[in-house]
Amino acid sequence: MRLSRSVALSAAVLVACALTGPAAAEGGGHCGRQERVRVPGAALQLSACLEDLTTAGLAGTPYTDMADQAGLTSKTAGHPSGVPGLQIDGYFPDDSHFNTTHGWRHDAQFVIRLPDRWNGGLVVTGAPGTRRQYATDTAISDRVLAQGYAYAATDKGNSGPDFYRDGTHPGDAVAEWNRRTTQLTLAAKRVVAQRYGHAPRRTYMTGISNGGYLTRWQLEHHPELYDGGVDWEGALWATDGPNLLTSLPVAVARMLGSARDEDLYAAGFARGSEFLWPYHEKAYWGVTQKIYRAEFDPTYDVGCPGASAGSTGEQILAPCPSDAAYDYAARPESVHRAVARVALTGRIGRPLITLHGDLDVLLPKATDSDVYARLVEQSGRGSLHRYYTIEGGTHVDGLYDAYPERLRPILPCYRAAFDALTAWVERGRRPPADRTVGRPTGGDVADSCALAGDPASR
Repeated sequence: MRLSRSVALSAAVLVACALTGPAAAEGGGHCGRQERVRVPGAALQLSACLEDLTTAGLAGTPYTDMADQAGLTSKTAGHPSGVPGLQIDGYFPDDSHFNTTHGWRHDAQFVIRLPDRWNGGLVVTGAPGTRRQYATDTAISDRVLAQGYAYAATDKGNSGPDFYRDGTHPGDAVAEWNRRTTQLTLAAKRVVAQRYGHAPRRTYMTGISNGGYLTRWQLEHHPELYDGGVDWEGALWATDGPNLLTSLPVAVARMLGSARDEDLYAAGFARGSEFLWPYHEKAYWGVTQKIYRAEFDPTYDVGCPGASAGSTGEQILAPCPSDAAYDYAARPESVHRAVARVALTGRIGRPLITLHGDLDVLLPKATDSDVYARLVEQSGRGSLHRYYTIEGGTHVDGLYDAYPERLRPILPCYRAAFDALTAWVERGRRPPADRTVGRPTGGDVADSCALAGDPASR
């Protein structure tokens, strides 16, 4: 999205504002009070009154980016539509420039969506992986908007395979993710109050992958801002491990022919997940190891620091041979201190539901959510946590389209989990105990999931 996209956005905003006019802004009608809405702390904001805030209405417009959502959800999944309201795009002050959305070349970008029919709640998320603020529009925004929630998402303050170049000290880029999420939450609460006349009655934090990590971190460090959260395969950072830097080196070694299948099983990769390994060799393992190693341990191999802005896609995805022998436990204390800056403890202060697929081969559950669930229990917060293993689930639902006989999309279970969370928080209805949600053998696999009572659940 280059400058032309920015021009299109600005022009659309002018047209939208002209169409709504003062009458709609006076009360609670379509995009009411839009002239009063200001995002606290934003360096730039552009508002647009839209007939549909979901991807069904936004696809092909400057108000979403379908390409940045690629692979996260199954093409067979159903999505709601027809939610009119106000969208605000903008950015907070920042000195990095990885995000080129709208031609702004400015990080700390956000999107806030305010449906005309509001249920009193707010949902906040951060981008998964190294994606940007529109990445979870299909996976999260569409449905919560249809339920009446206001929605806010951040690009986390840096994005893309060179994100680790942001900041001056190891761990700076990831630490910024947490600050930007807190910043957006505080700002979005104020925006909601301006638009609807009072602050949200409930605020929920949620996310996928790195967004799941953000959810865990926010509920540990800022429980006062939220009423609960849903963590969809969040990344685990633990000071002494496990973390990505302890599980991925063996995967890189296998890519380079120096590790056996048994070595991956010993590192936590699930038996039965082998059919997914070739895809992850091409798309995830090599690049993920080197960019996070470059973020937390930049002196390990200066000849292969990570992705490079000028690299071809093939070079970005290729592994560094030195990463096959990477030994996190043996690295200097400075590396462990860098991870400690962003590490999780399990000391959540609000209800949290965690979902993790048993065939995730980017973040194996044995070295991730299994461990996080133990941290929560050891911290004495087990009563605030529910953990559901999704049989046949993997890290991105898009792979279900390639393997419908072997996988199950997690999206419908995520939606069920979100509903279970709100019932827990708002009506005191406790969710089912921790369990494995079995992979169904028939029915509407793409759009239904019962966290309790599934014939195949156990």
